[in-house]
Amino acid sequence: MTTESSNKSRPGISTFKGEDRALRAGRLGTGGLLLSVLAATAPLMVVAGVMPTTFAVMGIVGQPLLFVVLGVVLVLFSVGYAEMSRHVHNAGAFYAYISRGLGGTAGASAALVALVAYNALQVGIYGIFGFEVSGLFGTYADLSVAWWIPALVAALVVGTLGWLKIDVNARVLGVLLIIEVALVVIFDIAAVSDPAAQGLSLHAFNPDTLSGAGIGTALCFCIAAFTGFEQAPVYAEETSRPHVLVPRVMFLAVSGVAVFFALSSWALTVATGPSAIVGEAQKQSAGLLFGLTEDRLGATFTDVLHFLFVTGMFAALLSFHNVVARYAFAMGREGLLPAAFGRTNSASGAPGTGSLLQTAVSVVVIAVFAIADDKPTGDPTEPVLHLFTWFGNIGSLGVILLMAAASASVVVFFVRRGAAGAQAWRLITSTLAGIALLVIAVYTVKDFDVLVGAGPDSSLSWVLPGIIGLAVLVGLAQGLVMRARSPEAHARIGLGNEAFQLEKAAEETP
Repeated sequence: MTTESSNKSRPGISTFKGEDRALRAGRLGTGGLLLSVLAATAPLMVVAGVMPTTFAVMGIVGQPLLFVVLGVVLVLFSVGYAEMSRHVHNAGAFYAYISRGLGGTAGASAALVALVAYNALQVGIYGIFGFEVSGLFGTYADLSVAWWIPALVAALVVGTLGWLKIDVNARVLGVLLIIEVALVVIFDIAAVSDPAAQGLSLHAFNPDTLSGAGIGTALCFCIAAFTGFEQAPVYAEETSRPHVLVPRVMFLAVSGVAVFFALSSWALTVATGPSAIVGEAQKQSAGLLFGLTEDRLGATFTDVLHFLFVTGMFAALLSFHNVVARYAFAMGREGLLPAAFGRTNSASGAPGTGSLLQTAVSVVVIAVFAIADDKPTGDPTEPVLHLFTWFGNIGSLGVILLMAAASASVVVFFVRRGAAGAQAWRLITSTLAGIALLVIAVYTVKDFDVLVGAGPDSSLSWVLPGIIGLAVLVGLAQGLVMRARSPEAHARIGLGNEAFQLEKAAEETP
């Protein structure tokens, strides 16, 4: 059978084109994969930014306990998610899993939500990155540099690295991450060695500290700190043993992040005293960590920490960029985006067109906010802060919903395969995780005005989460149209490279 005749007889199925339809296997081991996914958590950005914000806005001393609670929820989620990764190897990860369990139409919706959510998370960081780099120029070089200039430069550098081999990117991410974590650990040790007047108090781990109306919103703040661990299956096609490495990396990542953030947020309470942490966070905001390190470790250490704060954000930018590019690749390969996105660079094997898409989106959004920043009225820092908070929370909401849907998909997938008995405990953990994640998603939507710093009557409280809602609906519509017009292509959603390998084998059969 010729390629042309095969293509005519099976409408909706793209003919296998060779290696450009698949990501190169065997490029990542446990270490490279772990560093790639952990870089997205940006530990210093969380410790210096998310933690003080949560203490200040929510007034909840028990933030360390929140990280423990979320760690448990996400470990429960990972049990079924990791088992699913043994059966599905696709750069589309979330939407591939959801397709296998809930069907191609739900998968198409999940694909668009993932593309929007991870783009939002990545683009949002450019705002705070540009703002911090601009501040460094002003402090150390006495130069006034508009925030959007370093943001645009970073977008172009990240886009260039997106064209390179993933193992090169993994090394860049790994070096930045290791140094960043080491400095935070040094602060933790210094705080414990030199506590405030209340000593080594464990009050922050007391369940009584979690009482109050702000607990749901605090969970929304804190779960964003974990974003990244769920990206491991995105790289499954680029590992030599995905059925072993992906689950291993996921459990290492989520457990490591939970312990690290719980201890670091506790160290903040020890350094100020549990009774003073909320007041100090409200007074110093993102300067809390840097003020504490300067008191205990000196100005030089604090200067290095400021620099690593920026490089850590760059590592997160690069990590999210890689994920978005791979989602675009997977969607292009399966007809959810134009076919050009479903091919890799012949030289590096990277999903180059997806990388270009993500870079273009970043540049356009930065430009829009830069134009808004040039308006003579209002606070000149508002576009920067809005870029970070608006897009970050849009992305977090999307990821929470994807994890909840993936939990449901795990249950349906194994029940349909007749494996409910053998996988009973994984189905239970997935169900519990799904329920918990849905509760967090409800609180996220309910308190979105608090998360983005808008008033309760602001249209932002429904417009911004509405972006994710719109992605859900448009994706469902795309899936329904594809099912009606091209049922074979619809049936291929979520199969990834497996579909093309099967097609190749069929074409080679006499």
